[in-house]
Amino acid sequence: MKKYAVITGASSGIGVEFAKRLAAKGYALVLVARREERLKTLAKRLKTECEVAVADLTQMAECEKLCEWLADKDVEVFINNAGFGDCGEFVNTDTDKDLDMIRLNVAALHLLTKRMVKRFEQRGGGYLLNVASSAGLLPAGPYMATYYATKAYVTSLTRAVAQELKEAGSRVYVGCLCPGPVETEFNAVANVEFALKGIRPGYCAGYALDMMFKKRRTVIVPTLLMKIATTGARFLPVKAVVAAAGMQQRRKVKGTE
Repeated sequence: MKKYAVITGASSGIGVEFAKRLAAKGYALVLVARREERLKTLAKRLKTECEVAVADLTQMAECEKLCEWLADKDVEVFINNAGFGDCGEFVNTDTDKDLDMIRLNVAALHLLTKRMVKRFEQRGGGYLLNVASSAGLLPAGPYMATYYATKAYVTSLTRAVAQELKEAGSRVYVGCLCPGPVETEFNAVANVEFALKGIRPGYCAGYALDMMFKKRRTVIVPTLLMKIATTGARFLPVKAVVAAAGMQQRRKVKGTE
């Protein structure tokens, strides 16, 4: 029976790179995103069996529909990659965009994590990777308040579930990827310009998959700079870390000094 890898947010950025690398490992793929044409174009480029699932995961009914559609497939890898951010003063950012961000980054990821971990327990193993952010390892991020909060949820949930599975002696791996800036379409969607140069999405995805398959880390941080920054932040006063994060985020907002 074919083994499948499922990637949400597969139409661009890190999602595309996950697809390339998992295809090279021989997995049949299920590519999930809203942009059908992009998914079909990617599927044609990959040298493996690909199925396209067009879904708006901000809608819980579509998350459930995806799970039902996957029911007869032997899914071994599930990458919760779909997500987006936004930048600006909290009182000025678009409320509907904030709520869609919460639905996608938190609610959809939560639901899909729960459904897939249950399935992996039943099959006796599997790999689930939640794409978070280095933002999720810091106490807060002024000027990207909602985004930081959603990614903190992802890292907290992942750590807790991973510990539960470890204590149960489970063969299921659950981890989260926490990169800093990555050269993707994130900037345009989030209305930011990163102060630091982003890493290549191919390197980010490759490093994450290597750590995932080796079960080396629950929280995967792909660069030394981000490891130092997020580790060092734990030893500083929270107020100072939040203020420093705010200064950094404010510089990202397009059109500001």
